[in-house]
Amino acid sequence: ERRERKRKLNKELAEKATRELEKMQLKEKADIKYKEWLEKKRAEEAEKKKKEKEKEKERVAELQEKRTRSEKIFKEWLQNARNKPQPALNGYGFPNGKSTGLYIQYT
Repeated sequence: ERRERKRKLNKELAEKATRELEKMQLKEKADIKYKEWLEKKRAEEAEKKKKEKEKEKERVAELQEKRTRSEKIFKEWLQNARNKPQPALNGYGFPNGKSTGLYIQYT
C-alpha cells in the first residue's frame, strides 16, 4: 500500500507539474502573439499617420497653388480693367453724367 500511495502521489505530482508546464508554455505563446499583434498595430498606426500627413501636405500644396493662381488672375484682371475705356456718361437725359429730370416729348 505504501508503494502504491507513493506511486499515486508521484503520478499526481508529475501530472500537476505537466499541467503547470503547459500553462506556462501557453502563457508564453500568448505573450508572443500579443507582442506580435501589438507591433503590427503600431506599424499600422504609424503608416496611417504617415498617409494622413502626406494628404495634409497635398491639400496645403493645392490650396497654395490655387491661391497663387487666383492672385495671378486677379492681377491680370486688374491690369485689364485699368486699360479698358470708361463708358460714356453723356447720354440722353444725362448731361455731364447727371440726371436732369424727366424729359417727355409731346407730339
